[in-house]
Amino acid sequence: MPANAPHFSTDPRPNIVLGVDPGLNRTGYAVLERSSGGPVLREGGVIRSTASLTLAERIREIGHGLREVISEFRPDVLAIEQVFSSPQFPRTAIMMAHARGVILFAASDANVSVVDYAPREIKRLLTGSGKASKEQVQHAIRNELRLDAVLEPNDVADAFAVALCHYYSTRTIVTLVEPKP
Repeated sequence: MPANAPHFSTDPRPNIVLGVDPGLNRTGYAVLERSSGGPVLREGGVIRSTASLTLAERIREIGHGLREVISEFRPDVLAIEQVFSSPQFPRTAIMMAHARGVILFAASDANVSVVDYAPREIKRLLTGSGKASKEQVQHAIRNELRLDAVLEPNDVADAFAVALCHYYSTRTIVTLVEPKP
């Protein structure tokens, strides 16, 4: 190829995806790594807050816990589930929003990109149906990650669902790069 000819370059997809299922009592997290053989489970866990503490102190616990995960794994992107609310349980949505806020702050503070997904979008991508049950989603995760059993607790499974959703939603971006003179 001549020295001044344009060439194609690919922007790499995120190598490490941190999936988060926000919650005030338990925030699930999941770390996936991209490999040529598909997604690789690096770690999954739960960040717990202490129920006897004030709301502000509980939010701080979640923030500190997530900062530790971000510091250890240095994700390229954080994928998080959007707040789901129902008219019967408005307080649940408000409490989840508090946790989600500190999660977004921790990611932004560490210069980690954030992408959010609606629960139906996650279910549809993993199972083919936006109305899939938790059990169907767990079995899809088990199959995708080639695990012997479903992930427990649900917070961790939900975090892996979000991470897998982002993993499979990202595409390689091809851009034309002009050579330098």
